[in-house]
Amino acid sequence: MGKFTESSERLLRAIGGKDNIHAVSHCITRMRFVLNDPKIANIPEIESIPCVKGTFTQAGQFQVIIGNEVADFYQDFVAVSGVSGVSKSEVKSAAKRNQNPLQRVMTSIAEIFAPIIPAIVVGGLILGFRNVIDSLNIFNGATLVSQSQFWAGVDSFLWLLGEAVFHVGIPVGICWSVMKKMGGTEILGLILGLTLVSGQLLNAYAVAGTAAADIPKWDFGFVKVNMIGYQAQVIPAILAAFTLVYLERFFKRVTPKVVSMIVTPFMSLLLSVMAAHFVLGPIGWRIGSVISAVVYAGISGPYRVIFGAVFGFFYAPLVITGLHHMSNAIDLQLISDFGGTMLWPMIALSNIAQGSAVLGMIVLQRRNAKAQEINIPSCISCYLGVTEPAMFGINLKYVFPFFSAMAGSCVAGVLSTAFSVNASAIGVGGLPGILSIKPESMGMFALCMLVAVALPFLLTYGIGRKKGVDREEERENKAPEKEAPAAEDSGAPLHLKAFLSGKTVPIEEVPDEVFSKKTLGEGMAIEPTDNVLLAPADGSVSVVMEESNHAVGLSLPNGTEILLHIGLDTVAMNGDGFQSFVKMGEKVREGQELIRFDPEKIRAAGHPLITVLVVTEGPELSFETGKEVRAGKDEIARSV
Repeated sequence: MGKFTESSERLLRAIGGKDNIHAVSHCITRMRFVLNDPKIANIPEIESIPCVKGTFTQAGQFQVIIGNEVADFYQDFVAVSGVSGVSKSEVKSAAKRNQNPLQRVMTSIAEIFAPIIPAIVVGGLILGFRNVIDSLNIFNGATLVSQSQFWAGVDSFLWLLGEAVFHVGIPVGICWSVMKKMGGTEILGLILGLTLVSGQLLNAYAVAGTAAADIPKWDFGFVKVNMIGYQAQVIPAILAAFTLVYLERFFKRVTPKVVSMIVTPFMSLLLSVMAAHFVLGPIGWRIGSVISAVVYAGISGPYRVIFGAVFGFFYAPLVITGLHHMSNAIDLQLISDFGGTMLWPMIALSNIAQGSAVLGMIVLQRRNAKAQEINIPSCISCYLGVTEPAMFGINLKYVFPFFSAMAGSCVAGVLSTAFSVNASAIGVGGLPGILSIKPESMGMFALCMLVAVALPFLLTYGIGRKKGVDREEERENKAPEKEAPAAEDSGAPLHLKAFLSGKTVPIEEVPDEVFSKKTLGEGMAIEPTDNVLLAPADGSVSVVMEESNHAVGLSLPNGTEILLHIGLDTVAMNGDGFQSFVKMGEKVREGQELIRFDPEKIRAAGHPLITVLVVTEGPELSFETGKEVRAGKDEIARSV
């Protein structure tokens, strides 16, 4: 059986069965479900599954955190459930049925920014490094750039990348990302973005210092339009890109196909560029300026400490809802309008606070090796700016670490706003976030970091001790372990007999990628000429597909685990044509009948009859393939 077969069966039952799954996919650490009725999911039961590190619902998706082995889990889940996986984009599309209008807007914003986040992170690192070499007077009382021509050259060269990311890359990247998300022609989005930052236009950063009479204009005789660029502007780019999307859809619909290749891109791009510069750009600029002015007033005005307390306390819950993606646009607008942002430092501090709460759990659960497998990587991830594994896998699971982190973030936010800690860039969160901070604010930010580390840690540790978390884990570790499988023959060579009569086939030739790519393990297959599956060795039944009866797992005395799977995709037959003779935990002998099946019914249902043996855990075996074998008599594999 697969490593996660049993866990997948439990998850399938707890999630409400196959009929409750509208769509399923996975990312790098999580299973992503769109459920027909999310209320059916039994969350406590799901989170009790050993390999599950937590659950949460976001953007209409019910997500189950598995970790780095999610790809293997996904394959086992698909095999057990019979549910066909779909792409992540299809899951996101299906998930919108479970979202309210505000969540749909937030999801759209998140999907727009997600593809350009790597560039923003790179830009943030570069600007942070430039802060260190050209603004900090810590090198004999002067900056490194002022003392070294080499570092002056490095500083100048790095601005090539920094400018490309923040001045040009953001508007162009947004236009491209919107077109990609909405299914438009991506190259048209790139061109539209380039027209917003063209060198022919007055740079957005030069507008404030240019007299109105000196601003270049397009003169159409009856009207003049300012030739202004939109470097680093977010809202104008979003408005322009969505205009292009809907213009392209309109012209595709109304234009005859014979000329659509010419008319659609020409009219769509021309009109969207006109709309961007004549109407949407100035409106978007104004909207962005108003939003940033309001936020700036709150974060720098007389009540900034209250703003810092509220934002610091509630930022982590915003992450759960997905609303935190709005902060990217606001941060970028603040940087564009005011040369820096006081919002980003508090975001970095919130990351640190969540990680520090996990650090408290690490100390509390230091004797629990299983808990540390989740705690330590999650803490490191948080301190590097990625909070979801810690929040969903640990802090929300126990609740009190989450609120301890919120309290620490709140206090750190108060200090940050009280002393006007300012960042020159975004993208670098957690402890490395100090690189994004303006040099004059670095000392105070370091103090805020200390608060964000110490307070959540102390609160989590103190509350955890009071709740007895450390003692509970000690008792758990002292509990008797489950009896391990018998291994009295662990030193003896392993021999497997033919489980069916027929021709043996290499597993690479099995017409199913789960098997042929050895996702579940090494093995081989038989094209059967009979219809009774036999045990290839002595062992005990570890897995029985009770409803479909099309597969069985065996644990052999030396600890080897094998899976025998009759036909391909036969789980869809729901047991029709299959009769099992064994049950879970039953001891079986070599050559004993396990399952009888009806070859004609399997073929009539359109399924290949090839039957696979997979070694999911155990020693390396040498398989005999490409020959005819007799069930229960001929050897098909032996230890290497």
